[in-house]
Amino acid sequence: MPFIQEISASATIPMRHIVLRHGKPIESCWFDGDELPSTFHFGYFDEDNLLGVISVFENQNPKFFEEKQFQIRGMAVSPLYQKLGIGAQLVQFAEKEIAKKRGKIIWFNARITTSEFYIKLNYNISGSVFDIKDVGLHYLMFRKLN
Repeated sequence: MPFIQEISASATIPMRHIVLRHGKPIESCWFDGDELPSTFHFGYFDEDNLLGVISVFENQNPKFFEEKQFQIRGMAVSPLYQKLGIGAQLVQFAEKEIAKKRGKIIWFNARITTSEFYIKLNYNISGSVFDIKDVGLHYLMFRKLN
């Protein structure tokens, strides 16, 4: 039976490398704030197999006015298991954890190729497309929590 549980920052690195930074140095998979006590990481498992990861950072974006902001980063699902609902489950799990911490808004930089996925999960685009050097074109996306 599949399950989601908290994992270490280092446990996210292989999946981030395969999905998000393929062909780039593994060091590029470590994000500022990965080891902060306010940051949490989750993995989607089927038995002992890690199939997807997501990280949540307590991080303020000056484009939003809410005080309790959280940023999703490093959401990645193994290429063999994409389009099976694992990513949606990871995002929804992260949303519940953020709500427990009284988060007011979730935001992230989404690759333009994944924006439709997030729109289906009720996220909105803010502004226009921008480029993250060595990664690609992105949208700033967000969702306010009640």
